[in-house]
Amino acid sequence: MKKYLLVLFILSGFGSFAQPLTFDVFTATVPDGWTRDETAKSNINFTKINQQQKTWCRFLLYKSTVGSGNLRDDFNKEWSDLVVAANPGAGGPVMTEPVTENGWSVISGTGQFMFDNKNTTVILKTYSEGQRCASLLLMTNDPAGFESVINDFLSSVSITPVSNPVQPPSSESVGQQVQLPAPMVTGFQFNTSNFDDGWTSVVKEDWVEVVKGDIRVLLHYPREEEKKYITQHDESTRFFWNLFVAPRYSQLRNFEMLNYSISFEPAHFAGGLLRDNQTGQDVWVTLFQKAKSGWIEIITKDKQQFVNTFGINNPDSYFMEWEPLLKLAGYNKFAVGENDLPGKWSNDFSSSSSYYSVYTGIYTGSTTYASRVTFTFDHNKKYKWHLVMASGGTGSRTSVEQVNANGAYKHMGNWQLWFSAIEKKPKTYNAYFSCIKGGRILWLQDTGYGDYSSFGRIE
Repeated sequence: MKKYLLVLFILSGFGSFAQPLTFDVFTATVPDGWTRDETAKSNINFTKINQQQKTWCRFLLYKSTVGSGNLRDDFNKEWSDLVVAANPGAGGPVMTEPVTENGWSVISGTGQFMFDNKNTTVILKTYSEGQRCASLLLMTNDPAGFESVINDFLSSVSITPVSNPVQPPSSESVGQQVQLPAPMVTGFQFNTSNFDDGWTSVVKEDWVEVVKGDIRVLLHYPREEEKKYITQHDESTRFFWNLFVAPRYSQLRNFEMLNYSISFEPAHFAGGLLRDNQTGQDVWVTLFQKAKSGWIEIITKDKQQFVNTFGINNPDSYFMEWEPLLKLAGYNKFAVGENDLPGKWSNDFSSSSSYYSVYTGIYTGSTTYASRVTFTFDHNKKYKWHLVMASGGTGSRTSVEQVNANGAYKHMGNWQLWFSAIEKKPKTYNAYFSCIKGGRILWLQDTGYGDYSSFGRIE
């Protein structure tokens, strides 16, 4: 089996181009300014190096070889030969579910390894059609900096159709096929989450896409337009339907909408039969929002599938059983990788209370409270922790207190962090990321007490 030593070097003597490329079973478009090299019996690769910032990215397309007939076995062998053989410290990949493309079965995996004292992200995509397998490999030490060009390249790659495609396993033997989209390349280790109840979440540019069977859910990232105050409930629902749903569909039919929900936090709910502009197929689309759920778009093959899955059919103003839809918001959840934290993360909290006499109703004063917790992580698994609190009442001097700590931290799996000393004792926090457009929110919960607190990266 072919092997490729993952050693970064400056290639010379080759030109660059930006037109479609054909190599063995692949076609692709490579961006301008990338250096090309080819190993006739093995692969063709393209490299871009930023000497000033010491960042780089490389694409490799490998010639097809004899396959095992089993997609996952082929992927595991390719991962071992192309990644682990040259980088023994490479972590196990986070894998997508198989999909089909031009008769080939396809699976992707994303992992990380250290190269030249920098964290390197690697993506391997393996294709199998029973007798042959072929692979695409991508590596970079700056996934955020090369994000746009990586996504453009991956979307440009196609593979030669096979005349007698291998069919995926039947639903009778393995359940419905999950058509999982490729995750967006980010600067974080985990861009896919697999949940125990069968749902899988994938990071995309404008939403987190959640898939189970042939049902797709889009957890839309917050938008600036959500700050707009719209007095009428139905007008608000229509506004966000036109913002989130309408641009990607056409031929709206059988539209239905909840005009008003009698609730402390009214629900927005609308649905209709639409033509998907990308696939040309008719789908039933439901749009939902309540409280802090964010705007959730559910895509099913028809309305009956939505009703069967979530148990909600033609809700009226008094309907309260929204839990099956509210639960979907919780799938915007991704593990914390070993090298995801370096930088400064902070939260801010403030509150105020006003007091009135129960006898006269006259205002008697107020108190305010504010706090800020900051974690600063470095690349050597060291941290600094800082807490500042301020409080005061009407006519009184504001009291300010500060507490500091520092030490070592470590990952306990992908969902917990251990700190050597916070408030003079070791502490363990449950940890995960949620996604927003262009970034992530870090959520931490002291396992000893309390709820989750959110932290944003400020440096």
